[in-house]
Amino acid sequence: MPDPSPDQLRASQLAHLRDTLARVYEHVPHYRRAFDDAGVHPDDVTSLADLARFPFTTKEDLRQNYPFGMFAVPRTDVVRVHASSGTTGKPTVVGYTADDISMWADVVARSLHSAGARPGDVVHVAYGYGLFTGGLGAHYGAERLGCTVVPISGGMTERQVQLILDFEPRVILVTPSYFLAILDEMDRQGVDPHTTSLEIGVFGAEPWTDEMRRDLERRAGITAVDIYGLSEVIGPGVSQESGTTQDGLHVWEDHFYPEIIDPVTHEVLPDGEEGELVFTSLTKQAMPVVRYRTRDLTRLLPGTAHPAFRRMQKVTGRTDDMMIVRGVNVFPTQIEELILSIEGLTPHYLCVLTRPGSLDELTVQVEAHPSVPEGERAGLGSRLGARIKDRIGTTATIEVLAPDALQRSLGKAVRISDRRGK
Repeated sequence: MPDPSPDQLRASQLAHLRDTLARVYEHVPHYRRAFDDAGVHPDDVTSLADLARFPFTTKEDLRQNYPFGMFAVPRTDVVRVHASSGTTGKPTVVGYTADDISMWADVVARSLHSAGARPGDVVHVAYGYGLFTGGLGAHYGAERLGCTVVPISGGMTERQVQLILDFEPRVILVTPSYFLAILDEMDRQGVDPHTTSLEIGVFGAEPWTDEMRRDLERRAGITAVDIYGLSEVIGPGVSQESGTTQDGLHVWEDHFYPEIIDPVTHEVLPDGEEGELVFTSLTKQAMPVVRYRTRDLTRLLPGTAHPAFRRMQKVTGRTDDMMIVRGVNVFPTQIEELILSIEGLTPHYLCVLTRPGSLDELTVQVEAHPSVPEGERAGLGSRLGARIKDRIGTTATIEVLAPDALQRSLGKAVRISDRRGK
């Protein structure tokens, strides 16, 4: 499907926005109360800018309406539900009509085509299947594009390598942290990743840096691109980085309307300024969201590979992943960038927060490369500690560990271990 013109896109967005606001006001009690409390009504919207007058939706709103209170259609019209893990409270539940599933497949197919996948490719899906949206979202999209899908899910790392060798996929969809584990397994088996059939890696579900991109491309001989999504909006396929430009992710704005806000003042920021990403559903039927606060930090930029659609910069971190260490804001991606700038350290790391006295302390545990002698690890740690102090402005204790010392993730990487008060 060709991209729309900017005028076509804006007209479509306004029509779908007005429809979405009217439907949630009529069918979702939460939104009726929220709109009434804010003194706004769907009929007030005459331009896209009017959306800024409407209240935000948060993860807590979804939890308070658990399980099906945010649905805008009868539960009998919902053909599938997904849910978060619920590790910090009740899970957030999202629903899909048959049309929602079809639209989701369309935007993921569009994403994969932008990444460089083509009909007939073998696509290895190592995202987790089940209540997590990654596996099934990628699966349906790859099938919609006309690909042959290998639905292996996460885990069974030795078998992942075997199937890559046997089935010869051209494309892999996986979290970047788990792809590192797959590459480590290839090394253990004596397999040179450059000799495999893989050409494109579509990585998502966790923030990762351009330094990580270069490391993955160097180790595997692939083109590494970013895919973005979140369950509350639909799942993977909300935005996609082009394999030809690799310059940020084009937001499929005909389905998902983005805003950037100041996370403190809630003011809508102009394109180009960094803030918190907010999404409003435009075509979702079962569970549209209005101004959903993602907690992801990024900025909106003009389109390149897809000129009608704005790009979002790679997510630099999440407001709820931000560590405040003695008054300094620190994101795991900042630590990752510095780790990857030092030869001899691997991207396997963990930020440990403790409070032995009255002040918080940060310890960065990072694995050394197998080629580094044990006697040289302390020197690498000193270099990393100095760079963290110089570039980020905080002091961190560095523990350079032996290879394979840290637990490997089979899905989203755990980058922070908060042990304060434990």
